[in-house]
Amino acid sequence: MLLKLFFYTAVLLIAILGYRSFAHAPHGLLIGENAPDFTLNDAAGKSHSLSDYRGRYLVLYFYPKDDTPGCTKEACHFRDDLSQLEKLGAKVIGVSVDSSESHGKFAEKYKLPFTLLADTDGKVADSYHALSNFFVVKIAKRYTFLIDADGKIKKTYTNVNVSSHSQQIIDDLKAIQNKQ
Repeated sequence: MLLKLFFYTAVLLIAILGYRSFAHAPHGLLIGENAPDFTLNDAAGKSHSLSDYRGRYLVLYFYPKDDTPGCTKEACHFRDDLSQLEKLGAKVIGVSVDSSESHGKFAEKYKLPFTLLADTDGKVADSYHALSNFFVVKIAKRYTFLIDADGKIKKTYTNVNVSSHSQQIIDDLKAIQNKQ
């Protein structure tokens, strides 16, 4: 009985702290604002920076965890739609707080042809306001940022449907390019 009471008290405390964290979260990045710079390693240990992608659109998507159902579905849709995204001048990069080793296994298992970056300390996710930080546990939120050729935020996605997200980005890229 005492163990049950302790468990429910802990769950309630985590829920309250989580709500407070969410309620007091800073506002997201604004359209037209410079995207926060980053330098992170991929599964092979190669360093990638935002500046490496200047001159093209970048689909920078944050996701919670390698090899989980929603994250796998989202990644596989990006994989399947990658040729359409590339025809529109976009590169796709996934970021989570998982390790490079975990990313390598995930990419190999699902034949993901795009870069996955390891943000193990969560600093990059935090700079994009895409980090859930529960004291000792950090998880990237499922947020995506469409960054233009000049390194500016063109569109943000904070309410992602993993089944249709890559198609949504394709449609948005087409609309943006038709306006230019």
